[in-house]
Amino acid sequence: MDSLKKNNPVYSKTDTAKVKLTEDEWKKILPKNVYGIARMKGTEMPWSSEFEKSSEIGTYYCAACGNPLFKSDTKFESGCGWPSFYEPISKTSIINTVDKTHGMLRTEVQCGRCEAHLGHVFNDGPPPTGLRYCINGVILDFEKAKDAEKKYSEENKEKPAN
Repeated sequence: MDSLKKNNPVYSKTDTAKVKLTEDEWKKILPKNVYGIARMKGTEMPWSSEFEKSSEIGTYYCAACGNPLFKSDTKFESGCGWPSFYEPISKTSIINTVDKTHGMLRTEVQCGRCEAHLGHVFNDGPPPTGLRYCINGVILDFEKAKDAEKKYSEENKEKPAN
């Protein structure tokens, strides 16, 4: 994911401004597999994601723009073959839209910042929400909690007084 971040001028884990790019601009900055999911509303093969069985503690971000999406403590093993969560980080981190493709009526989940396709949400999840956000792992970026804490500490070291 590091090369993805370096070649992507809109990738930020702190910027909350909406991202509006043309499809040609997205094609230039996203790897083909991420573009296929994020912009073409594709689906990765079940059980192919490195995050599907991961139990590491940290935060999941949109791989297209860096928007924080889910905390690891809301991740659960659903058995569906894709990383599953019962609650997003905030109400604005995702957008729910109606999806009538493939002869079904579903609720699509998109990134609240760049509108990348993430997956779908279903009403068969665990308490406390009863929801299952079934998310394509290709569109997720992950930062371990310890890595984030270390980075924060390094960036905020006490500076000498002037």
